[in-house]
Amino acid sequence: MPYTRPRQFDLIAFDWDGTLFDSTAIITRCIQRAVVDVGGQEPTQEAASYVIGMSLLPALAYAAPDVPKEKYPALGERYRHHYLQHQNDISLFEGVLDLLDALKARHHWLTVATGKSRQGLNEALQAVELRGVFDGSRTADETAGKPNPRMLQELMREFGAEPDRTLMIGDTTHDLQMALNAGCASVGVSYGAHEPESFHALQPRHVAHSVRELHDWLLQYA
Repeated sequence: MPYTRPRQFDLIAFDWDGTLFDSTAIITRCIQRAVVDVGGQEPTQEAASYVIGMSLLPALAYAAPDVPKEKYPALGERYRHHYLQHQNDISLFEGVLDLLDALKARHHWLTVATGKSRQGLNEALQAVELRGVFDGSRTADETAGKPNPRMLQELMREFGAEPDRTLMIGDTTHDLQMALNAGCASVGVSYGAHEPESFHALQPRHVAHSVRELHDWLLQYA
């Protein structure tokens, strides 16, 4: 008989880019091009991908240390310019919709905790297949950026969920550190922005190497 209530976690929070959305490579390249556009040295692929999920100012400071702060507005504008050219090339990872449908059937609260802007997330959520899937969300520009725990804390307060009944799923150390800071459990995915070797110190319950593996683990243990 299928489970009709969550076994362990009432609230599941997903990161967006690199976890649900197959966007890591495009975001990395857009960051690199934007830095060059404002006169900075092109960051390495590792440096550009490391900042995915962070709030804007810390991300810019890390990826473009030679770009002065007065050029940050122009850098942000150039990033948005490049990203808008490619946003229609980005899609959900295969299997994500089936995963979300299965979790909804189990009556988990499904939420998003992302470094994206509110405008950017709202645009992504306009996709027909995603309408009504998520119960709540927080973005970096309306609260504190990762790994500050505020996103998760606000979501837990909104739904009345306890930390030990909350699970964060993400592809970066920023996601897993945020969960640790909030006293929540986490699961890492290895198919996004960060190398999974860096996850283990942050004590994830599991590291999934595909959406199918994530699906199977969640249905068994979440």
